[in-house]
Amino acid sequence: MKPNLFPWLKDVRLNSATLTGDMSAAVVVTLMLIPQSLAYALLAGMPAHIGLYASVLPLIGYALLGRSPALAVGPVAIASVMTFDALMPFFTPGSPEWVAGGMFLALASGLILIVFGFLRFGFIAALLSHPVMSGFVSGAAILIILGQIKTLTGIQVTGGTAFDQLQQLMTNLHNVNTITLSVGLCTFVLLLLARRFAGMWLKRVGVRGLVLDILTKASPLVMIGIVTLVLVAMDLENATKTVGSVPTGLPILALPPMSSAYSGLVISALLIGVVGFIESVSMARAIGRIRKVPTDPDAELRGLGAANVLSGLSGAFPVTGGLSRSVVNLDAGARTPLAGVFSAILMVIVLLGAGQYLAALPLASLAALIIVAIWSLFDWRTLRECIRFDRADAAGWLVTFFGVLSLGVEHGIMLGIALSVGTVLWRQSRPHIAIIGRLPGSEHFRNVHRHQVETLSNALFLRVDANLFFANWDRVREFIDQQTNHLTQGGEVVLSMASVSDIDSTALEGLQGLARDLKTREIGLSLCEIKGPISDKLKRAHLDGQVNTHLSNHDAFEAIRAKGHALNSPNI
Repeated sequence: MKPNLFPWLKDVRLNSATLTGDMSAAVVVTLMLIPQSLAYALLAGMPAHIGLYASVLPLIGYALLGRSPALAVGPVAIASVMTFDALMPFFTPGSPEWVAGGMFLALASGLILIVFGFLRFGFIAALLSHPVMSGFVSGAAILIILGQIKTLTGIQVTGGTAFDQLQQLMTNLHNVNTITLSVGLCTFVLLLLARRFAGMWLKRVGVRGLVLDILTKASPLVMIGIVTLVLVAMDLENATKTVGSVPTGLPILALPPMSSAYSGLVISALLIGVVGFIESVSMARAIGRIRKVPTDPDAELRGLGAANVLSGLSGAFPVTGGLSRSVVNLDAGARTPLAGVFSAILMVIVLLGAGQYLAALPLASLAALIIVAIWSLFDWRTLRECIRFDRADAAGWLVTFFGVLSLGVEHGIMLGIALSVGTVLWRQSRPHIAIIGRLPGSEHFRNVHRHQVETLSNALFLRVDANLFFANWDRVREFIDQQTNHLTQGGEVVLSMASVSDIDSTALEGLQGLARDLKTREIGLSLCEIKGPISDKLKRAHLDGQVNTHLSNHDAFEAIRAKGHALNSPNI
């Protein structure tokens, strides 16, 4: 399959309105991206400037093969913390080997996603159910916040699970760096005030339109800048940790130096890629509905893959679509992935000239920025809804959430994937089976326990509301055996296949066995409402010669009634 470069071009007209929307969105998003890139690089255990590298070529890579009109690709919290978790057993945070490991994760993740995209594996977006994904993200949010408290307070924490980190923080409260804590808390308060009131204040002084959007989205950068200027003016920048020297210039394209530890990172790269894709494609679909353009999950796989490959080659770490930046990108007028290209150009300008101005940024301020941004990811609402409507989904949320906190991000997401697959099998292994009858005066059949229906003596009509396969056939057969105990010689069993879209070899053999067992009791077996693909399988298994088939439930009902089966009055 040949790569389709810039696949979004065929869906848009590059007129002045499109270019203006993309350029204005790029300005707004870049103002958000600068502090977030620095913060999320630290979250991944990288030197801060690596986050800026991750915000240039990956944006162009996505535009090459992706097609969502407003998905904003770059460093994000979940991918960053998964990167940290994956590298921790092998390297020292911040070391050259750590950075090289992040490059490998991005490259491996990108190549996996590109291959998946060309193999049309977009269906893996359904690999994690929404409750499980919500539990994972909520657990990761708590982990991220706990991880930033050490930066916010200056307390040394060696890592481990969420409970280990919390215990270490509580044990070492006496080691709090008061200046670091003051800087972090001041930044935290200013960021909350800016988020809540910046737009309102700007409107009161007459700011409108694009300028309002730019200044509102730039408010976090302004707040951090104010704290930094105060710190420098008071000559306290050496009393707390800062970003430090930021290289001026563009990243050099290179492969990471080889290491035997990389073989242990392949599974992590796969998980980072899959989770990032699921997160991104969900956002892409929401954007597609708003912009009224189709979403192609396979193209998103290829686009995110290209973004990660270029991120790894440029010395950075895994990237994906950011939720908050994508919303801002959409609201600011982005029409095509060209907005990301314009944002990359602006980031190049930052890299070429702003390094010296970023060195004094306090790490505590960036930690406060992460906490403010991450807190909104904690999703109690989904848990509450699951408790109301589906306890199995609620259990999935809770198990994944506590799995992330107690086992770590990587093992937590593997547990979530296992739960999602297990929940599907559990549901499918317990299909709803209804005993049905005919509504008087009609050809419609309904559950005898929910409606007043007509039935036939010595006959049983059943409807299985699921596909028939190895995991549920034993339960279906057990139900049929229980319900046919009262049937006598000459009785009839009718299976309505209206809800069956697939049947495997185990169920086919089971149907053959059922037909034989009923025949020994001189009870007939009929199938009706059979879909075409199921009918083809029955013929190949020669089952059509062992059972009677009818076009509809009504036809089967009348055929059996004509044999002399009495009509029972509607149940009361």
